[in-house]
Amino acid sequence: MSDLTSAEKRKLERALGMGSGYVLNFSNRTFAEFFHEGCGIDIYDDKYDYESGSKANRMRAFWEHESNYLVAKVLELLFEEWDEFKEPDSPEKPPEACLKIIQRLKTSAQVPDIDALNSDFNDHNFETLARLVREYVERNEPDKGLDRLHTYVIKYFRMLCMKHGIEADKDKPLHSLAGEYIKILKSKGLIECDMTERILKSTISIMEAFNRVRNNQSFAHDNQVLNYNESLLIFAYITSLIRFIDAVENQKENKSSKEAFLNNDEIPF
Repeated sequence: MSDLTSAEKRKLERALGMGSGYVLNFSNRTFAEFFHEGCGIDIYDDKYDYESGSKANRMRAFWEHESNYLVAKVLELLFEEWDEFKEPDSPEKPPEACLKIIQRLKTSAQVPDIDALNSDFNDHNFETLARLVREYVERNEPDKGLDRLHTYVIKYFRMLCMKHGIEADKDKPLHSLAGEYIKILKSKGLIECDMTERILKSTISIMEAFNRVRNNQSFAHDNQVLNYNESLLIFAYITSLIRFIDAVENQKENKSSKEAFLNNDEIPF
């Protein structure tokens, strides 16, 4: 749940015109569309059916149930589209006090670098999987998303291996895929620092341990799920690793494109 204070809630409610049961100029349809398109939430789910079930009460239930990160994300989207949703008697610009509340929520949210969990491989299943993993983190429930994260990482390393001509059949475990990919990075001179190489080599044993977490401490089976803080640490490590690998891959591709350009004798000068 978010940690909005009573004073912050009052400021937000005044800005959003929630005293009458409404939220700005939203209809039931546009309210549902805003939440669905903005963060994939069904605001008319029973989870948010608080007291009268009005739009204002559903917004209050959303604040009560969801994380600082997700509440901040929705409020930020709302104030970014202020001109579209504001009432005729609303201020011309979102109140500064409300923008400060959003900033506080964002800086206090314990969320890993989820933008690293992308879907750049142009694969529909991978895109769906990436979205599901991000949703767990946005809801501040990393412990519930460990099995999905494990599936994502296996698919991620399998695609990387295939990209570099490494055999990546479905029987090959995660740590083996990671190990073979890291060897490729080293052999192609894409790792410059000894410490970086050591960190990446440790990834092999970490991924082997991740297999055990997935099998014994996630919702993949009937398990006692790993605690929140350790789950958050795993998410943070995985996202930082993926961010690094993506940067290396992009650097390699940009270098290859530049070399191809410079070696093209047909370009007139």
